Amino acid sequence: MSKSEGSGGLPTRKAGELRDKYANPLQAVARRATRMLLLKPYVWRLLRVQVHGVENLEDCPDTFVVVGNHSSHFDTPLIYGSLPPRMARYLSAGAAADYWFRDWGRSTVASHFFNAFPVERSRKPSEKKKEAPDPKRDEKARSHRGLAAALLSDGVPILLFPEGGRSYTGAMGVFTPGAAGLAISRNVPVVPVAIVGAFAAWPPHQKHLPKGRPPVHVVYGHPMRPNPGEITYRFNERIRRKIIELHDTTARAYGMKTLAEYARMVAIEKSRTQNKETP
Repeated sequence: MSKSEGSGGLPTRKAGELRDKYANPLQAVARRATRMLLLKPYVWRLLRVQVHGVENLEDCPDTFVVVGNHSSHFDTPLIYGSLPPRMARYLSAGAAADYWFRDWGRSTVASHFFNAFPVERSRKPSEKKKEAPDPKRDEKARSHRGLAAALLSDGVPILLFPEGGRSYTGAMGVFTPGAAGLAISRNVPVVPVAIVGAFAAWPPHQKHLPKGRPPVHVVYGHPMRPNPGEITYRFNERIRRKIIELHDTTARAYGMKTLAEYARMVAIEKSRTQNKETP
């Protein structure tokens, strides 16, 4: 990957450079074999997985952005295991650079199973102030900028979780507008997916794997494109609302918790905490 800087301080990359790496046919065959022989049987054995809406993806082009809610480490394997093979073949998952790419072992797992590329998570200003200057870290972060856009330009589909990390409450967090902006600027559709039950099956605070094969549903909607003149903010909100609709409609049909119920629980807990702190 070229490390020379283009305009705006972004790394410049030759046309097709990323496609050679992320859309290599031999590597794609190896990844699919590993996922189908090892990862999918393992996850599907732990969970009772039902997939809905795959028929909505029949006319989806080869380059797209998959966008979903994120509440469990199961989310990415569930998406790869449930997408049609032609869509999962070169799909590249955006993975947190500070977790999945901080050492050789994790980056190898992320790259081999999910064709992953590093994404820099946004940090609070208070966190940045506490950090000591680190030129090497800053240089690495700069090298990651523009990767998602460059992949789409090279015809490589990507998977992004706009919440920026797993939900620790089950409620869906705020969507950053990056995925919507990429879809608009690169003229590619967004594939909305809702994952229902993954938080209940394996929440972030639970140390052990799920027991008793809890039910999980993966629900795909029709590919979405921006309306004429629609700005990033509004398209982002429309994607978010569609994922909530897909999730909660399925959750109600199968007697599972909706995102609205998780959000209500968070609000009640927050209110209780504030009342305790009030003298």
